[in-house]
Amino acid sequence: MKGKLLKVIATIIISISGFSLSAKDFTLLNVSYDPTRELYAEYNKVFANYCKGKTGDDIKVNQSHGGSGKQARSVLEGLEADFVTLALSYDIDIIASKGLLSADWQKSLPNNSAPYTSTIVFVVRKGNPKGIKDWDDLIKPNVGVITPNPKTSGGARWNYLAAWAFAAKKFNNDDAKIREFMKALYKNVPILDSGARGSSTTFAQNGIGDVFLSWENEAFLIMEEMGKDKFVVIYPSISILAEPPVAVIEKNAEKHKTIEIAKAYVKSLYSEAAQELIAKHGYRPRSEAVLKKYASKFPKLDLITVDSHFGGWHKAQKDHFADKASFDQIYIK
Repeated sequence: MKGKLLKVIATIIISISGFSLSAKDFTLLNVSYDPTRELYAEYNKVFANYCKGKTGDDIKVNQSHGGSGKQARSVLEGLEADFVTLALSYDIDIIASKGLLSADWQKSLPNNSAPYTSTIVFVVRKGNPKGIKDWDDLIKPNVGVITPNPKTSGGARWNYLAAWAFAAKKFNNDDAKIREFMKALYKNVPILDSGARGSSTTFAQNGIGDVFLSWENEAFLIMEEMGKDKFVVIYPSISILAEPPVAVIEKNAEKHKTIEIAKAYVKSLYSEAAQELIAKHGYRPRSEAVLKKYASKFPKLDLITVDSHFGGWHKAQKDHFADKASFDQIYIK
């Protein structure tokens, strides 16, 4: 089954990529956010196998993972990514603002260069002992909430905005009540890890907290690796459409003479077979056909967007995550 999938993906990669290789060895670096390790580890093998079979050349794609904001700063500070696969567009915009890639990078690929989507769900322990069903339950006394730090983690920013959107709906956009809700929620957070994978470990392996605010794909991974009998995934009444984007860091890739390979790598994520791989790892595929095939895995949800509710990522960053913005105001320890 796996061998068949590799052949299918390789066939599609060549059909849409159209690149040619002349050198013998290439090493590229994918700088990504925390929970994508497993997806890209498998995709890298598929991509390298294709290139090896097609040209005989060896291609190695190294991976670097961490909180999305932290990873973006690392690229700015000299981590020479050939491409990035980060949690939100704002982090790539920051890199583009320093001239490492075109300012209109989102136009280079379909769906604003986001080949898959995800959302934020709750993971609770077996039997859901605290009876957690929706965002309201996160502010109850003695409920430990695990979420990473929105100053460093992209997933944490999606968590924060999803909670804010729920409170805005519940309190009819009453700003004071929304802030009280958020303050109560973060009062229940015992630790802020720097990234989503760290929070996953804190909750699932270290046994801290009653509920983990999680990427949907990370929730699937916890169930798969830790046991479906140990945890339960809860879909809240409202969540957020997360659109993790990808982009070639043109200045670095040109310097490394990997620009064509890097472009083929990110473009091929839209192939039907790669979309199958994306669904396998718990990300919602852009392909309607593949999404339909996995409809039972990805239930339909009431998902708000950053653009419609927060005026886009730059305004959301300024209003909520910049120094002295709303998060700094409500998070008091």
